Amino acid sequence: MIRVLIADDHAIVRSGFKEFVADEPDMEVAAEAANGEQTIALVREQSFDVVLLDIGMPDKNGIDTLRVIKQIRPEQGVLMLSGYPESQYALNLLKAGASGYISKDAAPDEIVRAIRTVARGHRYLSESAADALAQKLTKPEHDMPHEGLSEREFQVFCKLAAGQLPTEIADDLNLSVKTVSTYRTRVLEKMGMTSNADLTYYAVKNGLLE
Repeated sequence: MIRVLIADDHAIVRSGFKEFVADEPDMEVAAEAANGEQTIALVREQSFDVVLLDIGMPDKNGIDTLRVIKQIRPEQGVLMLSGYPESQYALNLLKAGASGYISKDAAPDEIVRAIRTVARGHRYLSESAADALAQKLTKPEHDMPHEGLSEREFQVFCKLAAGQLPTEIADDLNLSVKTVSTYRTRVLEKMGMTSNADLTYYAVKNGLLE
């Protein structure tokens, strides 16, 4: 049986995933989590074949949760789930260690197929995400400013865009405030912007922030 951990802050979403996963003879929902901390605690305590992880959760978002999961269990398969455009997040999440990225708009049979793929130790990308990544890899320059950021810079960018303070970001990422300030400077320079407000506007405009 493929043991799946469903991590999403909305009970109705978890219920929906649980229903169609339970219909599959080779799968079972072994546990559920409503936030990042619960997800991390469960990964520490139990073994799962696939963690189905929502990117936008309270207290610790999916990107931060993914980073901690990979520290605890480097081999853990994590399938990121989100309503954000795949082309915006897929590359950065793969760099962070995700086994795949799939939209919440995907049909149930595609999500089931993605879970099976990740459970076998492979990576999964939808056709649209794969096409988007292929285009990026064949172009010498980044199409979008945020695509030129490193994994850590992208994490800091997302938190700044969401309005977090440097002290909060430092606590979340186990960095010093000075280091966060350095990353902020790099992010602004690479993206050709001058303020946090610019980052927030960019993130909202490009579907990186609700």
